[in-house]
Formats: sequence, structure tokens, C-alpha cells
Amino acid sequence: MNLIQAIILGLVQGLTEFLPVSSSGHLVLFEKFLGLGASNLRFEVALHLATLLAVCFAFRRRIGKLIKAVFTGRIRRVKGKWQFSDDNLRLALLLILATIPAAVIGILFDDFIEQAFNSPITVSLALLLTGAILFGTGKVAKRQEKITWKHSLIIGFSQALAILPGISRSGATISAGIYSGADQEKSAEFSFLLSIPVILGAGLLEFKDVLKTGLPQGELTAIILGGLAAALSGYLAINILLKIIRNSKLQYFAYYCWAAGLISLAWLLLK
Repeated sequence: MNLIQAIILGLVQGLTEFLPVSSSGHLVLFEKFLGLGASNLRFEVALHLATLLAVCFAFRRRIGKLIKAVFTGRIRRVKGKWQFSDDNLRLALLLILATIPAAVIGILFDDFIEQAFNSPITVSLALLLTGAILFGTGKVAKRQEKITWKHSLIIGFSQALAILPGISRSGATISAGIYSGADQEKSAEFSFLLSIPVILGAGLLEFKDVLKTGLPQGELTAIILGGLAAALSGYLAINILLKIIRNSKLQYFAYYCWAAGLISLAWLLLK
């Protein structure tokens, strides 16, 4: 991998990690189009950590409130209902709940998921499915419901589905929130915050394997440049998507996913 390829892949990772178009799917396809061999695990870890920094910086105030609420908030049961002294504590617990399905499915079906990453055709088909999921959000009436236990579980299972390359994590989780009746902006914020344990977990699992192989001489520059590109483009993507969701235009990403899926599928079948 040369430096230009590293920057391109960094930009692709950063933009597609948070825009609803599937980062894993785009990386698989771009590596194929750039003529790269097997995925570079060390480089992938760097990109994961870079996008983690992007989302943590974008939501640094909310994250600070969540951490504070975990240590200072209180829960009590009044007339058969749970009440929270700080709504950020409730949100923190909902994020933990929503993280569980993806963690369980990722562990149980690790081999199947790995095979899917080695199939660009599967990725192309999954992009078409992502397009259908996004397109449907434009038909759902706007609601103002805050995230509840019900929404959290539905979003959590949709995130588990998005482990497959080509299914957008942000697209699936935000759409799940909208379909289940949650407010669009609250669904988007929940999705971004939910990405933190997922990205961190994936990065730590991969980092364990990196320790076994070490870092070859000359690879550090590519990792730094790719990571910087991923962090900057990731932060930009978060702000772009939040603006798009405020204008209720999430469904327009469906056309991109359909185009990307069809073009890549045609290229793979005809080459």
C-alpha cells in the first residue's frame, strides 16, 4: 500500500463510517478496485481508532454528561415506574442495552461474518438492501418520541444486522429508530454514541492480533496519514449527516447506495 492509497482508504473509512452507506462495504470494494491484496490489519485498527476519535470529539459534551451521570445519577422506583435523577443516566443504560445484540452475534457468528467480508458480490447486494432501508424512512411520519427501552432494543438488533459488510451501521440504526417511532435527531445522536463501544471493541479485538505481528518498518507513515484522513473526514461526515437529518432527507442516500451496489455488482460480474 502506497501513501496515496492510504489516504484514499482513510477518507473512504471516515466518510462512510458515519454516512449511511456502509464503511466496511466501501473498504472491501475500494481495496478490490485499488488492486490491494488481503486487508492490512494494522491499518484497519488505525482507521478504527481515528474514527473513534472523530465521534468522541464531535459529542464530547454529551459524553462528559453521560460519564458524570453514571457516577452521580440515581435510580428509584415510584408507583411501579423507574425514575432517573438525570436523563443522561437513562441514556447511558439504553446505550449499554443496545450494544449487547451486536456483541453477542459478532462473537457467535464470527466465521460467517469473516466469509462475508471476502465476498465483494455479497457487499454489493447488501448495499442494495441498505438503499431500500433508507428509502423507506422518507415514508414515515415525523415523531417526537425520545429513545425508550423499546427503541433501544430495536436499534441494537439493527446494529447487529449491520455487522455484515454492505449494511450501513449508521443507516440501519438511525432508520430503526425512525421506523420504531423515535425522533429523527435523537435517533441519529443515539446511533453516533452507540458507535463508540462498537468501534472501540472492534479496534481492541484487532489490536490483539496486531501485537502478534508487530509493525513493519516503513508502514508507520501510511498509518498516520490514513488515520488523519479518517479522523478529519469522519468529523466532517458526522456534521453533514446531522444537517441532512434535520432537513429530513436521509432517504436520499438510498439512491447512492443503489447506484454503488449496481455499479460494483456489474463491474464484478463483467470483469
